[in-house]
Formats: sequence, C-alpha cells, structure tokens
Amino acid sequence: MTQNSDYLFMIENACKAPSGHNTQPWLFKIREAEIDIYPDFSKELPVVDHNHRELFVSLGCAVENLCVAAREKGYHTEVKVIKDSFIRVLLTKDKKKQSDSLFPQIALRQTNRSVYDGREIPEDSIKILKNIPIEPSISIYFYKRGSVDYERLADMVYRGNSLQMNNEAFKTELTTWMRYNKKHQNKTRDGLSYATFGAPNVPRFIAKFVMSKAINEKAQNKEDRKKIASSSHFVLFTTKDDTVEQWVGLGRVLERILLCSTAMGIVNAYLNQPNEESDVAKDMVARLQIPNEHPTILIRLGYGKEMPYSLRRDYKSCILLSE
Repeated sequence: MTQNSDYLFMIENACKAPSGHNTQPWLFKIREAEIDIYPDFSKELPVVDHNHRELFVSLGCAVENLCVAAREKGYHTEVKVIKDSFIRVLLTKDKKKQSDSLFPQIALRQTNRSVYDGREIPEDSIKILKNIPIEPSISIYFYKRGSVDYERLADMVYRGNSLQMNNEAFKTELTTWMRYNKKHQNKTRDGLSYATFGAPNVPRFIAKFVMSKAINEKAQNKEDRKKIASSSHFVLFTTKDDTVEQWVGLGRVLERILLCSTAMGIVNAYLNQPNEESDVAKDMVARLQIPNEHPTILIRLGYGKEMPYSLRRDYKSCILLSE
C-alpha cells in the first residue's frame, strides 16, 4: 500500500524531537485521517524514569513537531490522549495553508551540553518565551542567574548528582546508552553520542575507560558547576496532577519553548536530576514555593557554539503496519 507522503513527512519531523538519553521511544501508526503515536517501551529507562513520565514528555515533543510539520503541509490538527496509552493526532486538510514559523527550527534544534559563553539573555527574549501558549495544567518558571532561586536549583542539581552517581543501577543504565565513538554511534543511531559531549573519536576500549573515570559524583558536580555558572536562566516545567495527559501536554509546551529559543539563537540543555529524585523534588516544591505542583523538566538556557547533532534512526523503522 502506498503511504501518504505528507504523513511520512510529518513522522520524519516528529522523530527529530528530543528524548531522554536520545532513546527515541516512539512508534507511529498511519491511518486514513490520523496518525497514532505509541510509546516504545523497549526504549524505556526504568531506573531514571520508572513511571515513564519522561518517556511521555518525549512523546509530547514528538507530537508538537508532528503538528508543526502538519501545518507546513496545510493540515489542521487535533490531539487526543487515548486511555493513557497512546496519542492520536487527527488530521484535516486546511483550505487555507498556513506555514508555521517554527518549522525550520525542527532541524536546527539540539541539546547543547557544552559550557556556554556566560552572556545573559535579554529580558525581551525571555518575555517572548513566557508568552508562548501553554497546555492546560502546565506551568513554567524562569529563574535568572544570580537570583536566590537559581542558586537553590543549582544546589538541588548537585544533590541529584550525588544520589544518582552513587547508584550503581543508574550508572549501568547510563552507560548502556553511551555511544563511545563514531563507529558505535553510526551503528545504533541513538543514545548519547561521544561527539555531543565534545569527546574525541578514539577506539572504543579507550573511550570506555576514560568515561568510566568521569562517571562519579565529584566529576559530575565539577562539570555541572561550570555549565550552570555559564548559563543565563533555568526553566522549570511542572504539571498539576502528574498524569499521562499532562506529561504529553508538557512535552508539547517544552518543544515550543525549544523551537522558539532556537529561532532566537538561544541554546539549551537538560539538568533534570532534581526532578528524577523524589526527595529532592519534594524539597524543590517547598523551597521554590510552588505547592501542589509536580516538577517534571528542568533545562538551562544561554548562548553557546553549535555542537555536533545526535543521530536519529531511520524514521520508517518507527512506523507500525496498520491492521
């Protein structure tokens, strides 16, 4: 059966979304007037994301990319979360084609894990990001470098590192998704590529030895201190009820922020350790005075040089056959 080229275009762009450890945990099913997006639990991260919250946030990012690409092809979209298990995007051809200004940013967006240049993001740029439409029950908080809450969040990142880097199961899961050199990354086309960390392309046994010495509390906190000091803002995303539907909605809002910031030349990276450790997350709610909210995603923003891009698997390999 010949597949709709417009739908393939949408899926190809959806697969450029960010995901935890670059696991790319999505599957797509094409129907007559809709595309269903399913979680691929074979790509789950059971230690760091035991309830699949970050996985569904990643699916939300993919949904947002799909919707942006759909508008580029002249479609109206309607998104529904079905039985907390998958997402359905209803597609209707729109007689008035309206291109989305964020579409070109899908290919340019990247997670930039480098040390930034220390420049402060102007307040008018932050205001643009604050005015981006959000989904129901999602909140976004911006914390400027130098503020008390910025330092509080930094301390919670270090606490999260201390817990995770002393958890052997966490380190085992992390190293499972590391791609140690060019040959390794090109074979899997997923995971955490050596290149995105600015590491050299060396034989795998050397890279594994070097990385094994870097995966510890002291080294991680030392590196994150430099990265946090060089960044301009933290951005914290929360949900009201911590539900699958809200995780998907948060992912859509997150991707809007990332695409818009990319258009302004602002780079980003995740520092999600405090959200992944329940005791630290509870303390975050209290210290930041955001009661009745569930901290879910924490990113840093700033200015920096472009880094190598993470690879993606062939999007066609993520398409399920329809019944």
